[in-house]
Amino acid sequence: MYLKINSLHKNFSTKNGPLVVLKDINMDIEQGEFICAVGASGSGKSTLLRQIAGLDRPSSGEVRVDGKVISGPGPDRGMVFQHYTLYPWMDVQKNTEFGLKLLGVPKKVRREQASYYLSVVGLTQFAKALPKQLSGGMKQRVAIARALASEPKVLLMDEPFGALDIHTKESMHEFMLDLWNRTNITIFMITHDVEEAVFLANRVYALGARPGTVRKEMTIKLPNRNSSVKRHSTFHDYRDELMDLMRQHGKEAVAMA
Repeated sequence: MYLKINSLHKNFSTKNGPLVVLKDINMDIEQGEFICAVGASGSGKSTLLRQIAGLDRPSSGEVRVDGKVISGPGPDRGMVFQHYTLYPWMDVQKNTEFGLKLLGVPKKVRREQASYYLSVVGLTQFAKALPKQLSGGMKQRVAIARALASEPKVLLMDEPFGALDIHTKESMHEFMLDLWNRTNITIFMITHDVEEAVFLANRVYALGARPGTVRKEMTIKLPNRNSSVKRHSTFHDYRDELMDLMRQHGKEAVAMA
């Protein structure tokens, strides 16, 4: 498996004792898959992503990328956040080059790599623009180009379209599918938006809450991947099954509180 999560547990210490946030998480992800982990608040989605990114250490268990145990952040994993995290004083080109600069990549090489990925996300003509001159969707494309510029093995996405309006979000969904098809990169994305997960992913992991556990793994097979598929009965069946699962787990969590 390309990305493997094995018996992952994460606890946090509180004044009332250990708080179990993730419990026995197991995921096997092949190279080139688009995976979404979907869950409501309290399901540990962000904590899970931090484990994969190496920003936090598991209490027990492990995460491996391409066979290597993750012990911290690394260029093999690119990260895209919900908020664009662009540097307002840098133009688009320099923002895209920034991660490569931190890695010590020579100026000529990082300029070429950043320029290539700006062309991939369709923003070559905005290379000299400042972030304030861009729309929300364009800012997120820059953030994606910056993550891709280091040529990671896995692209990690933390609810990347949650701050966008519905029309921009739909446009970005179609952009992401096109990007995934062209680059064949492995994508692991967390979201609370069930429709988003069904539309984008070839597999979805549904997370239950308190503690976060994998309640269901669902393979998504749609007749096509464009906006019209959202009117198809197959899409509705996947969506409704996941929504029912989340509602059920929400009631369980309230009953346990």
